[in-house]
Amino acid sequence: MNTPEPSPEEFVFLLARHERLLGAYVMTMVPNPADADDILQEAKVVMWRNFAQFQAGTNFGAWSRKIAFHQVLAFRKRKHRDRLDFSDEFLNSVAEELESSSAHLEKRERALHDCVAKLPKDQRDILFMRYHEALSLEEMESRLKRTTAALYRLLSRVRHVLHGCVTQTLQSSDYDYSA
Repeated sequence: MNTPEPSPEEFVFLLARHERLLGAYVMTMVPNPADADDILQEAKVVMWRNFAQFQAGTNFGAWSRKIAFHQVLAFRKRKHRDRLDFSDEFLNSVAEELESSSAHLEKRERALHDCVAKLPKDQRDILFMRYHEALSLEEMESRLKRTTAALYRLLSRVRHVLHGCVTQTLQSSDYDYSA
């Protein structure tokens, strides 16, 4: 039975879900952030061009990391004359280590997402301002009419609650990681 060809919307959804970890993966192998960004962009283009070959339901994270890894190797061949150059052995070792820990990181990310969704709306809004909008506590103070100290204490409590929730969620044997 043939599986349907993945849609462009599915590509965008999967890439958005894995993009941050994919960027971190590339950054571990390339010392220059600008080079890592270029490699990541090249990898995304390759992924887009080859997305029809991706089998829906399989591990997009592993598929995208493999493509990114090959883009890192291609980049290294182009830049082989640079002084700071990691050996292929080192890069393979880092890639294997990251691959073995990526499933755990993906589980933690999904658990965090689920735990944030359980928070009251006002706490989710404060997290959004702090981490998505990247507002300083002082900027949040003027917007929310709360003191910086009160916001600091609230964020600390929310982070503590999230840590406990993620830990408990990951320890739960019936947690569905694929959702």
